[in-house]
Amino acid sequence: MKYIYLASILVSLGALSACSGADKSNEKKTEEETKSLVKIETVNEREVIQEGNYTATVEPDLINNISASSPNRIKQIFVDEGMRVSKGQKLAVLDDVNTTSYEMQVANAKASLENVKLNYDRAVELLKIGGGTQQNVDQMQLQLTNAQNTLANAERTLQNVRENTVLVSPITGVVTARNYDPGDMTGTLPILTVARVQPVKIVINVSENELSKVNKGMPAVVTFDTYPGETFEGTVSMVSPTVDVNSRTFGAEVTVQNPGDRILPGMFGRVKLNLGVANHVVVPDRAVVKQPGSGNHYVYVYSDGKVSYNKVELGQRLGDSYVLISGVEPGSQVVVSGQTKLADGAEVTTFK
Repeated sequence: MKYIYLASILVSLGALSACSGADKSNEKKTEEETKSLVKIETVNEREVIQEGNYTATVEPDLINNISASSPNRIKQIFVDEGMRVSKGQKLAVLDDVNTTSYEMQVANAKASLENVKLNYDRAVELLKIGGGTQQNVDQMQLQLTNAQNTLANAERTLQNVRENTVLVSPITGVVTARNYDPGDMTGTLPILTVARVQPVKIVINVSENELSKVNKGMPAVVTFDTYPGETFEGTVSMVSPTVDVNSRTFGAEVTVQNPGDRILPGMFGRVKLNLGVANHVVVPDRAVVKQPGSGNHYVYVYSDGKVSYNKVELGQRLGDSYVLISGVEPGSQVVVSGQTKLADGAEVTTFK
């Protein structure tokens, strides 16, 4: 009877031991099942061409404001905004009410000059034959000089009046503004504005840390939303010698040739500059997670069975990858699949 009781106790202990082992196994299995399953890839540095991308509005190469030199009434305007004009082309005609009086002044100055010149010539002849004096000749010479100056001033005034009456374009370009209509009196605004658009320029703002990489004469690639898929060649024609203290940027002017006047002032342009080569970590685009409701980007980095949530600064996109400016060290293992349920410090299981 004693043997039967002892055997019963041993069987019970065996059963308890088996149950305990099964429970631990199940607990371990459950723990493994709760870990997120992720795929990781090792990332490294590589040489990357540094591109500077900027946006700006097209500006004309030169602007001329066509105005009257004095207040006057407009009789005719021959052009309108958006029209192309040539150098010397007549643009507007103003009231010529004062032209006649200035023409008479020129005529009177010419007649006076001729009379003084005759008297001067007589004084010179008299001096030659002994019937005059050098003093008389000198006085007539002074009168002759004054008469010549009076005529020159009258002609210059008449020319200014005529130029103020018939306005012509000083350049070949495009009319970008018209501020008056026929019958209006001229005021503080120019009557017309003409812009030279061959070439055009785009003034971009470049960050302070790129100052040493942007130089006068370097090539630029320019695109416009107006002409999708088409590129235009440009050249950096000016680099500002000062940095804006508020934005910490400096201005650079990119000149773009404009065959056919296709590029117009006011168009939105995108400028791309080659800023050299640098080493950066490159990660697959699948590894980059954007934080909802913000412009921040993160990458999960795997180490010793856990992941860390690293904020990263993105550079340019290279096909299906991103250049990282900061946030991930070379040789790190990053999560490229399974980020949906991850959190900073989470334990994970990896798969290939």
